[in-house]
Amino acid sequence: MCGRFTLRTSPADLTQIFRLLDEPLWLPRYNIAPTQSVGVVRETDNGQRAFALLRWGLIPSWAKDPAIGSRMINARAETVATKPSFRAAFKRRRCLIPADGFYEWKKTDGKNKQPYLIGMEKDEPFAFAGLWEHWQSADGSEVQTCTIITTSANELLAELHDRMPVILDEDDYDRWLDPRQEDKEQLQSLLVPLVSDRLRFYPVRTIVNSPKNDVPDCVEPAGEQGTLFG
Repeated sequence: MCGRFTLRTSPADLTQIFRLLDEPLWLPRYNIAPTQSVGVVRETDNGQRAFALLRWGLIPSWAKDPAIGSRMINARAETVATKPSFRAAFKRRRCLIPADGFYEWKKTDGKNKQPYLIGMEKDEPFAFAGLWEHWQSADGSEVQTCTIITTSANELLAELHDRMPVILDEDDYDRWLDPRQEDKEQLQSLLVPLVSDRLRFYPVRTIVNSPKNDVPDCVEPAGEQGTLFG
């Protein structure tokens, strides 16, 4: 699954990496949590890429209660094309969700869990495969929300959890974002685990356990040195 992540990359670098139309207004985030605003990249009507802030936790357009969004932070790759909550967005409203790390927790002893920060082997930014949706309340106000697609864990991350977010290859960004692409099989073929040798992870301090803590200390290795894996 994916329940917390980071985006510390500068706006200028985000603009260059994701070929954005305009430089986004973004401050470094070290502990992004569900129901908070996250940055997403979408394709505009003229084929350009734009950055937007959406609430994390997808609210289907047909939902009666927006509280459902808190349970829709992830969508399973295996069912995303057919599940009523996600199938319309999968067909028409796909997005990239930029990140440069994400957290997972592993049980140690008793009730304790050790948090780990997972990222690319060279620490570069990447993009989760995401979906977005718009929901309108009875009073006419609109909320735009998003979800992160997950798949089975690769060999490396299976040590921490049996699921992981779908991290798209940069060469596949255009195909994922293109609203004219409606071939389910081609889209589903992108929703696979990233190969293990492109990722690493290391233990971090338990300060990250609370979403109230969104500070650089969240990404610091636990202990004096920390241990890198992968």
